[in-house]
Amino acid sequence: MSALNDLEALGQAVWLDFVDRKFLEAGGLKKLVDEDGLTGVTSNPSIFEKAMGHGDAYDSSLADYDKAHPDAATLDRYESLAVQDIKAAAETLAPVYKKLDAKDGYVSLEVSPYIADDTDAAIAEAAKLWKMVDRDNVMIKIPGTAAGAPAIAATIRAGINVNVTLLFSVEAYKRVAEAYVLGLEERVKAGEPIDRIASVASFFVSRIDGKIDDEIDKRLKAGDADAEALKAVRGKVAIANAKLAYVWYQEFIASDRWQSLAAKGAQPQRLLWASTGVKNPDYPDTLYIAELIGPDTVNTMPPKTMDAFRDHGTAAATLTQDVEGARRTLAEAERLGLDLNGVTDTLVLEGVASFVKSFDDLLGAIAAKQPADA
Repeated sequence: MSALNDLEALGQAVWLDFVDRKFLEAGGLKKLVDEDGLTGVTSNPSIFEKAMGHGDAYDSSLADYDKAHPDAATLDRYESLAVQDIKAAAETLAPVYKKLDAKDGYVSLEVSPYIADDTDAAIAEAAKLWKMVDRDNVMIKIPGTAAGAPAIAATIRAGINVNVTLLFSVEAYKRVAEAYVLGLEERVKAGEPIDRIASVASFFVSRIDGKIDDEIDKRLKAGDADAEALKAVRGKVAIANAKLAYVWYQEFIASDRWQSLAAKGAQPQRLLWASTGVKNPDYPDTLYIAELIGPDTVNTMPPKTMDAFRDHGTAAATLTQDVEGARRTLAEAERLGLDLNGVTDTLVLEGVASFVKSFDDLLGAIAAKQPADA
């Protein structure tokens, strides 16, 4: 037993933010499930770009697909590879899904980042990917943009599990939580079941500190008069922001609106802490796990961060500790002009752009492997 196993007792699920063909075939995912209590997997265009765009692990599968579909577009070729990995991960997690009665055991596959601002296209692609994977324990990832919210509601309404990605602000999180509830309510009105539909809201953390800390460092270098106050909030804004998102979650699930759905078997949309790898070497490498542990949450960890917490992490109920301190941190950040709202808006745009860049690179690498006679 390790610190990772201890998280389950505190109500937090451990997910892996990584997927790779060789890792799956070598039994790496099953080992984490068996030994560390892992209950989920997330993927995104950047992860697939690293997995598929380099090396030869996918070449054989791609060649087989090309023989059967000689005129296939590059996007179709990518999807064939991605779906194979997602199916394999879903099969590994199927016993978890069954044991936990659909409350966990999920693997996520993202819609194309090219359609982050296109509601109708996101709805259509979510339905297409859901049908292609054809596994109950899959979540389709949809960005939590303004256009993404109605797509989320429609996708939930269709009975498809959703992982909402690229959430940075509490306001954006509220918007997608409302979308999740709306989708469930529409199913209830239509007389359809809601007890086996699941969703998570992926709330990003480390990237916020990256932006805020960069601004603080620039001001410190310039000899800012608020130097001591700036130092005091350095590395604390992202965790404070996440804690207040959880405060809202707790208030919301206590509301009459949610309780009405819960009485019909609805599962809460869990907050999932994403971007939990520490970017600043000055901070503890388990920072964004250790400080965000609480009930009905998920932490999706890159392998390096998971290894670090297994090795020397400490599990304690920290998410609801010193909430007033979190409020003071955000109030102080606002007083200092650190513009958290502007930072989170920028991070959404940069997140979409980063995934688009990874997707471009990924499709380019797959296109380069096109058969010579194609």
